[in-house]
Amino acid sequence: MNRRSIVTMPGDGIGKVLLPEALRVLDAAGFQADYVPADIGWDFWCNEGNPLPRRTLDLLEKHRIGLFGSITSKPKSHADQELKPELKNKGHVYYSPIVGLRQHFNLDVCIRPCRTLKGNPLNFIRRNGNEFVEPDINVVVFRQNTEGLYSGVEWTNPPAVVRSALETHTKMAVFKSTPGDDLAVSCRVITRKACRRIITEAFRYARRFGYKSVTVCEKPNILRETSGMMREEADAIARDFPEIPLWETNIDAQMMWLNKNPEDYGVIVTSNMFGDILSDAFSGLVGGLGFANSANIGESCAIFEPTHGSAPKYQNLKPSIVNPIAMISSACLMLEFLDEREKSDRIRSAISAVVAEGKVRTYDMLRMTGGPGVIAQGAASTEEMTNAIINRL
Repeated sequence: MNRRSIVTMPGDGIGKVLLPEALRVLDAAGFQADYVPADIGWDFWCNEGNPLPRRTLDLLEKHRIGLFGSITSKPKSHADQELKPELKNKGHVYYSPIVGLRQHFNLDVCIRPCRTLKGNPLNFIRRNGNEFVEPDINVVVFRQNTEGLYSGVEWTNPPAVVRSALETHTKMAVFKSTPGDDLAVSCRVITRKACRRIITEAFRYARRFGYKSVTVCEKPNILRETSGMMREEADAIARDFPEIPLWETNIDAQMMWLNKNPEDYGVIVTSNMFGDILSDAFSGLVGGLGFANSANIGESCAIFEPTHGSAPKYQNLKPSIVNPIAMISSACLMLEFLDEREKSDRIRSAISAVVAEGKVRTYDMLRMTGGPGVIAQGAASTEEMTNAIINRL
């Protein structure tokens, strides 16, 4: 087998710490690849006016597989202030580079597994009368990754032609007297083609891995057109998967039910913003963002990343204290995509064994407030957690 080339993008903050730890685990599991470093993130925004340089896109267009750490994003006004002086007022506009990657390569299928690891002290516990129950959660959120509210179609003070078009809708009458500078508009764009693809992929995944249901989670009673289209397409596609029941929930009700009966759900499919919210909420039930991994998959490129932020305040701590499991689990998703299922399963089993044994726990697993003193209080360092996983291999 030819060696693969993987584009590695540490990004910002703790991404620079965690991505090398994932590569150590991949090496220990016997995965052979050439790792091609690429530039992305806040430093390149500040120094070049572009957090996603063209040279990085060229590398991904060549190699088609990326492993990504984390990104720092700040509001527009803060981003403008941190540009090098010679770049200010030159028309540079900050845009999230991970969103840019998703849209450039049409990484429209986002997969976010949220699974209980036995022995994790952060697992959700539910009271049932006088008993306490720790449900076994195994949910996979399929999030449409390129459309919806993340499509980037928005304005403050919309141009006259846009405002005129919007005002053809009767619901805009209430805003007619609002001055342009006081009006911001974000469009929720949903296409039938993208609906069909994400829903079909969700059903295929459920069939492949034996999930008992697919739930379409939207808000069609209010967002009648966009959520209505998702629901309509789900109904049609479900006919091709008669052995898998299609459930339907509204996003607000789903947020309540995930605290009541999260173990009842299998695969959940939804649009961009709802998927972002829902996957973070389920992640909170299985340990938090230190365990949250994801895949961004298009027809010609795939990028794998943890969903936590860059946490720059922890980047320079020596030793590092952050939990590497989300990053390592994202590398497992990459292995599965590359048909290296056996190596992925071995790594996941090693993670499960370390968590179940309970001898090595990072500060978040011990419910400590992060800081340089947690190691002295018994928390494992990032390197110690990685070493424990490697030793289990």
